[in-house]
Amino acid sequence: MFGMPLGFVVEFLVAILLATTIGYSVVLNQRLKRLHADRGELRQMVADLVAATNLANAAIRELKATAQEAESGLEAKLTEAERFGVELANHVSSGRQVMDKIARITTAARQPGGERIEEPNRVQSALQQLSMRPRIRGDAA
Repeated sequence: MFGMPLGFVVEFLVAILLATTIGYSVVLNQRLKRLHADRGELRQMVADLVAATNLANAAIRELKATAQEAESGLEAKLTEAERFGVELANHVSSGRQVMDKIARITTAARQPGGERIEEPNRVQSALQQLSMRPRIRGDAA
């Protein structure tokens, strides 16, 4: 073959393959170094992510506790508001009844020789009941 011995050609090809292997090993070595360098950064990123996750979980727990606290406070205020609403409705109803009675009394009082209304009888009976009660301090009210 071209005047070269076969052993020399084989050794030349082996040398070329060896040089290619060494070159590829150098490239792989550089990549491995970068990977190891990035490994530390990756470890730091994972640690930061774990810390952020723990912080978020703590914040969520606090938020839930605050929401439950606010819910119980609002529930108590709503219950109290409903109670006040019922009480106010009762007072308004009582006030209307009193106003109706006063209107009937004033109407009857304005009529000359008008009819008597039952309310004065009630007032008189209430006064009689008060006068019949035993005295508590010795003085009449």
